[in-house]
Amino acid sequence: MDNYTPQLPDEDHLYEHHAFTVDKGQAPLRIDKYLMNFIENATRNKIQEAAKNGSIFVNDSPVKSSYKVKPDDNIRVLFTHPPHENLLVGEDIDIDVVYEDDVLLVVNKPAGMVVHPGHGNYSGTLINALIHRFDNLPNNSSERPGLVHRIDKDTSGLLVVAKTEEAMTHLSLQFAEKTSEREYVALVWGNVEDDEGTIEGHIGRHPKNRLQNTVFLNDEADKGKPAVTHYKVLERLGYVTLVSCKLETGRTHQIRVHMKHIGHTLFNDERYGGEKILKGTTFTKYKQFVENCFKVLPRQALHAKTLGFVHPKTGEFMKFETPIPDDIQQCIEKWKSYTKHQD
Repeated sequence: MDNYTPQLPDEDHLYEHHAFTVDKGQAPLRIDKYLMNFIENATRNKIQEAAKNGSIFVNDSPVKSSYKVKPDDNIRVLFTHPPHENLLVGEDIDIDVVYEDDVLLVVNKPAGMVVHPGHGNYSGTLINALIHRFDNLPNNSSERPGLVHRIDKDTSGLLVVAKTEEAMTHLSLQFAEKTSEREYVALVWGNVEDDEGTIEGHIGRHPKNRLQNTVFLNDEADKGKPAVTHYKVLERLGYVTLVSCKLETGRTHQIRVHMKHIGHTLFNDERYGGEKILKGTTFTKYKQFVENCFKVLPRQALHAKTLGFVHPKTGEFMKFETPIPDDIQQCIEKWKSYTKHQD
């Protein structure tokens, strides 16, 4: 595949419009010609423009319109807007409501639940559950009903949802002006040197891997958006560290990107390389121990533990906490036991 890095869309998420797997008997053929056979009403110019905009992917890498398809290639055509056939549909899905009144609710999202449709996840999301439960939720600036902020699919924890236009405006402003309080708990690779610190670095899409974000500094800062994370060590567990992270800003993957930037990738964060053994010994027993930890915690070790904000109607500051989920807690206990036996 040619090494092609187009200008990708600025949206945090893309929506899948078409997906194909190339037949085993397919002869080499330019992808723009190939897609004309599959996408209804598509002209070659339209397909070439999509490739130029970075919207055509083969095996999760963007390609030029001149790329020649091969048998078993996985082709996806993505755009920044949802396809018409995937309009939002309410679904009867249980959600863990921590607090609710007439203008807002606070939800404890489990790991594995996507917050809003997109990127191949069109059902089973938090929004599908919300629009089943509530009528006329206000849209945010991205036309997503009820959402004031979001957390990643495999991150667990607290989210506030607005039920009225006034609550959406009021709460969104608090997040924009950095007056809301958000604390996460994370297990990261390595022994974090300082007991506490602040990470500052503009965050933007990785130039070579569209699935990742990265930190841009100095002359390249304009490629990203300002981001600030305050961290504090909670417990040192040998080759990993339990940390608290407080967000001053809310960029996509912020904690995951910032902690990797300072050399402490989140434990079992597959997207950022944390599913590899990044610290420790070469002993087979140690490797087996870490793999057992990965089985107990099959996702990045990140939980949105605390959420605080001023209530848009009463003016009262409200603060919510949720316990660390069992999968992260079990992983922590394993590391505690391992470290104890190494002393």
